[in-house]
Amino acid sequence: MIGVYDYTVIVTYLSLISGVLGFIITVTGVGHPDIGVFFLMASGILDTLDGRIARTKKNRTEVEKNFGIQIDSLADLVCFGILPVSIGLAQLRKSGIFTEIVRKRDYEGSFAMLVILLVIALFYVLAALIRLAYFNATSDMRREEEERTGHTYYIGLPVTSAALVFPLVMIVHLACKWDLTIIYFLVMLVLAMAFVMNVRVRKPGKIGLAVMIVIGLIEFISIIIAFIV
Repeated sequence: MIGVYDYTVIVTYLSLISGVLGFIITVTGVGHPDIGVFFLMASGILDTLDGRIARTKKNRTEVEKNFGIQIDSLADLVCFGILPVSIGLAQLRKSGIFTEIVRKRDYEGSFAMLVILLVIALFYVLAALIRLAYFNATSDMRREEEERTGHTYYIGLPVTSAALVFPLVMIVHLACKWDLTIIYFLVMLVLAMAFVMNVRVRKPGKIGLAVMIVIGLIEFISIIIAFIV
C-alpha cells in the first residue's frame, strides 16, 4: 500500500479530517458556521504540532520528508483555504441577508452582491493555492538563504493564519448584535491579498509560537462563552 502511515504524518491526517468534517457541517442543511469554526481552530492547533512531531524522527527518508511536505500543503488547502470559504457561505445563508433583499424586491442588488462575495471566495481559495504551491516550489532556495543568513522567514502571509483571524471575526459576530457576515468576506479578501504579496514575514520563534497558542486558546474559550451567552 502506497503512502506513509507512521506517527510523523498522523497529525496531518487528523488536521485534514477536521477540515473535511468542518466543511461537511457547514454545507449541510442551512449550514452551521459556528461549529465549522471549531473545526477550523482544531485544524490550526494540529497544524502547529505536525511539523514538530515529524522532526522528532531522526531516520526519516527523503521520500518520507517530501511526502510530509506535500500532504501538509494539501491539507492546508482544505483546512485553511476551502473551510473558511464554506464557513462564510454558511453564515451568509444563515444570516438571511439575501432573503431580506429579495423580500424588498431588490433582485438586481441581491444578485450583484452575491456575485461580488462569490468572486471574493474564489479569489481567496486561488490565493491560498498559489501561496502553498509557491512555498513548496521555493523551499530549496529559501533553505539555502536561511543557512547563509541565519534568518527564517515566509514569503507572504501563511495560510494557517486563517485559523486565528476568522474565529476572531466570528467571536465578535456572536458577541455583539451586529451582523458581520459582509465584514467576514472583506477580511477574506484582505487575507487573500496578503497570501500572495511578495513580502517577507519572519517565522515566529518559541515565544511567538507560544503567544499564538495562547491567542488560539483565548479564542476557543471566548467562542464557547459566546455560544452559552
